[in-house]
Amino acid sequence: MKTDMSKLNADQPVGVFDSGIGGLTVVRSLAEILPSEDIIYLGDTARLPYGTKSAETIRRFAKQDTEFLLERGVKMVIVACHSATSAALPFLKKDFKLPIIGVIEPGTRAATKASKNRRIGVIGTPATISAGEYERAILAADPNARVIAKSTPLFVPLVEEGWVDRPVTHQIITEYLTSLKEDKIDTLLLGCTHYPLLAPALDRFFEHNVKLVDSGDETAQAAHEVLKKMNLLRDTSHHGSCRFYLTDLSPNFRSIGERFLGEPMQDVIRVSVNHEG
Repeated sequence: MKTDMSKLNADQPVGVFDSGIGGLTVVRSLAEILPSEDIIYLGDTARLPYGTKSAETIRRFAKQDTEFLLERGVKMVIVACHSATSAALPFLKKDFKLPIIGVIEPGTRAATKASKNRRIGVIGTPATISAGEYERAILAADPNARVIAKSTPLFVPLVEEGWVDRPVTHQIITEYLTSLKEDKIDTLLLGCTHYPLLAPALDRFFEHNVKLVDSGDETAQAAHEVLKKMNLLRDTSHHGSCRFYLTDLSPNFRSIGERFLGEPMQDVIRVSVNHEG
């Protein structure tokens, strides 16, 4: 499905998709930075996680997710999934003629700008870290930077359980990140949409000496820049709304989702996006 860029207008919603509900942290940032915009969120919860799938499969899923959002008249698509950004973003930009942004480049740009000593830590899921996209992007922006990347898979279940300030959480943070502290990083890029909920605990671990870069916040800022440049910002008199589509409704989706979103989830609809072809 192609979209005629000339037919995009400011009153259309912004589309966001993720493999699950972690991308709601991006929605939270969008709602703060762009309060006038209507947002349509698609969480492909029936097929998560994307990170364990092949690049070809991730690209197919991402294309289906994008088509689903286009069918609902969005003016922009935000890929809130790090795995999909890494595997599919260039293909989506080629296939669809509307603004599409991912979470890697905005976060990378902010981390590179924030670092004073050029020692930048990156944490993420095993799939995100093994893909190496953040390292490549940071080194492309600053070839003299030192990037220390660390896979931190236990952070995801801790956040989903709501254990963001438990003794076990601080023990796991210490186990994972002591080497980054010893490397004297001054900037830490949170390369997973779950991780902003751990920011207070991470800040305490680094004794308030490390700048934490939230990819969700930076992606929302990038969306603002793109929409402003294209004259697609909605009138500020409008109060934006959010509509949520999930491909599977697990028993605890609402409690977890509201933890990410920071407020009650209204208007949740179960859908299928598995349109092959």
